[in-house]
Amino acid sequence: MRVRPAGLLLAAVAAVLWALGMTVLQPLTEPLGPWPEALAGNNAYWARDLRFVAIVGAVAGLVLAGGGNRGWTVPAVLLGGVWLAADVAVDRADPTGPGFSVLLAVAGCAAVAGTAALAVRRQRGGRDRRALVATACVTGLSVLIAAGIESPTDREPELGRAAVVTSLLLLALTLGCALAAAPGWHPARQRLAVGIGAAAAVGIALMRVTPPGPRFLPGVLLGAVLLTGVTLLAWDWPDGRPVWRWHGLAALAALLGPYVMLLIVVIGTLPLNPGAPLTALAGNTAINSADSDVLYSLSGVLAGLGMALLLAFPPALGYRPDRPAGPDGPRRASADRR
Repeated sequence: MRVRPAGLLLAAVAAVLWALGMTVLQPLTEPLGPWPEALAGNNAYWARDLRFVAIVGAVAGLVLAGGGNRGWTVPAVLLGGVWLAADVAVDRADPTGPGFSVLLAVAGCAAVAGTAALAVRRQRGGRDRRALVATACVTGLSVLIAAGIESPTDREPELGRAAVVTSLLLLALTLGCALAAAPGWHPARQRLAVGIGAAAAVGIALMRVTPPGPRFLPGVLLGAVLLTGVTLLAWDWPDGRPVWRWHGLAALAALLGPYVMLLIVVIGTLPLNPGAPLTALAGNTAINSADSDVLYSLSGVLAGLGMALLLAFPPALGYRPDRPAGPDGPRRASADRR
């Protein structure tokens, strides 16, 4: 499978980014001193969110490597849960320095390799296009989270660099999963992926150079480009070309849906304050009572799954797992390759 090396490589890069986020970025976010004025405020633990979306990237890389097959997807998701727990434990230990960076990066890559070895033995059947498109939706929303992440001051140069690199990794995973979900390899899809990737990269850069307040509009446009691009790359092309009325509806959903989903998830999780227990377990300073310990990385995953319900699962839009060719199977496949 041609996507397997690419998926494993991207998962390994995500592991390295997670390690650097723990040893280099996390110490920058921890307030010093026990006094009330030193309590953290909104977005104080931006490094944690960047690490968590890196873990999402590692899981997505494994899903891509396995073509969405359940034998790969289930171990990858379980690894993600274990990794989150390990993140909290490692954060509590406060590792810093190049030695710990290398150690954690090696441990992360080993976890990816071990999960892949297990998945190879578990794999039964072929790829699952729905799982791949759902993963592309999750990583696409995670791009918006990583590109839009901010800090209380938003002046840390490390934040800008880390946000751009993490966003580009998630962008590569989004395009990779979308292309892997296509019914066949088509030169037009590959050229389209290059164009979508270039436009999205410009959008990521634009979000980072725009002040936090006005980032909303570039974020909306970036989400529309990403998720509409996912449908163009992954959906069936009967007679060798897209069905534009389908993609028009998808573009409308991609324009309005991501931030609506994010708003619903953030408001819905505010009473639960999901970040506070993780902050306490990691031994970090609590967010002050006037602010909220919002876990934006979790919001991105949940919003991405919400978008997947719209873009990945309706059979009328061409999504289905691979199956033995029926009466129209060979015709559709040959049309897509033309």
